Amino acid sequence: MYRLRNGVQNYSWGSPDAIPRFLGERSDGTPVAEVWIGTHPLQPSTAVSADGETKALADLTGDLPFMLKVLAADQPLSLQVHPSKSQAEDGFAEEERAGIPLDAPHRVYKDDNHKPEMVYALTTFDSLIGFRPTVEILRVLAPLETPLTKRLADDLRADPGFAGIVRRLEWLLSSEVTEAEVGEVVGACRALGRLGMDIKRAYSTAVEIAEYYPGDVGVIISLMLNRMTLQPGEAAYLGAGIIHAHLKGLCLEVMASSDNVLRAGLTTKHVDPHGLVTCLGTTGMARIARVNPEFALADTEVFSPADVEFALAVTQVSHADPDGVPLVTTRRSIVICTGGEVELRNGDGQSLRLQRGESAYLSPEDTDCVVVGLGEIAQAYEPARRAVHSRLVDVV
Repeated sequence: MYRLRNGVQNYSWGSPDAIPRFLGERSDGTPVAEVWIGTHPLQPSTAVSADGETKALADLTGDLPFMLKVLAADQPLSLQVHPSKSQAEDGFAEEERAGIPLDAPHRVYKDDNHKPEMVYALTTFDSLIGFRPTVEILRVLAPLETPLTKRLADDLRADPGFAGIVRRLEWLLSSEVTEAEVGEVVGACRALGRLGMDIKRAYSTAVEIAEYYPGDVGVIISLMLNRMTLQPGEAAYLGAGIIHAHLKGLCLEVMASSDNVLRAGLTTKHVDPHGLVTCLGTTGMARIARVNPEFALADTEVFSPADVEFALAVTQVSHADPDGVPLVTTRRSIVICTGGEVELRNGDGQSLRLQRGESAYLSPEDTDCVVVGLGEIAQAYEPARRAVHSRLVDVV
């Protein structure tokens, strides 16, 4: 077993204190958005052996098919989708042929992999995920009574369903919607909120986003999206082609090892409206689902969507378990302590202490691993092909 050293991403939407506090470090006021744990070449982890020797994690594991992140949002993330595997392969190959450097600001495809992902909340975590049904979008738009929202509603009535919603999105992204028009809608949302009218929290969400991105057409698009709130210990799964924007909170993200993001608003980064709409156009009305965990043991919940490269097991341990609680048996995994202080022990008598925020890699040689102490540990791994998978519960 190896202790891990991991890099961070200081994106502007990050929290200056949530991740430092989680890691037991002092904040210097700089936004810290993500901790990357895995072998992705843009921010690979370093493995530290018991004798202090260091080497790249990829030297031990090869390219892991999954990646674990700690994500802390202090303000809304970009409006985005992730591509399918075939879209990623085609997009990456095209940008490689064009000679676009990987670190170029306008580079979209950083690798040739898809990026399904699962969010596991460590605090209350809010996101916009997927389109509302047509009838619900019309319910949201009707009371606003601005020229822009009236046109959107009229067009959607004439062209309903998922394809019609995507066409409305494409129109918003390609038309010259002015900051004044966005401001007028935000004003209407604010007024209705004060009257105690807020359909599905749509109006308060638009007002909240507009504080950070005034005049951005993404504020209008937010009215068409579902708002989901996860409480600590709850998880949601996002497949390819699901439009989303995380809003606020601290979570773990476990995903296929990729950094492919197509953005269309609420960001200062490069946007690719055409690419985003193309990804949406191939998925149909994407499924938005909470992940109901299965219990591997009384102390371990397993969150495992079917047909993806990752699963997450969350184990709680206390002093009532002096012999420890077994971890999920798997060929290789990444573990992170999410609370308290624990000790990992393998069948060869090796041990490793982890405090909250510290992580480790368990290799194929680390058999019969147990965790002892008082705390919680999350284990990201690639599930066996015949593994029992979690039940997904639709939210709309």
